[in-house]
Amino acid sequence: MTSKMKVKTGDQVMVMTGKDKGKTGEIKQVFRKESRVIVEGANMVKRHQKQSQTAQSGIVSKEASLHVSNVAHIDPKDNKPTRVGYKMDGDRKVRFAKRSGEVID
Repeated sequence: MTSKMKVKTGDQVMVMTGKDKGKTGEIKQVFRKESRVIVEGANMVKRHQKQSQTAQSGIVSKEASLHVSNVAHIDPKDNKPTRVGYKMDGDRKVRFAKRSGEVID
């Protein structure tokens, strides 16, 4: 069962736990069924890559996924982590930062 995720591709988030705690980055990809996200520049792992027509062989660093509970939105006003809420803006449902009340999208 997939639950409602309050993050989207392109959101600015901060990693709250783990080896990259405190790092900020943009969400590159969201996996809704697994409740995981890939954050640019966070949770880097090394992978052995086979040679192909387009890529050279060797050891490549790439981002691994993080659970969505381990990241927090960045407040657009003061660049600190915040929770996300929903409210109606006219006839449109929008996300807002609970810390400052700023609309996120």
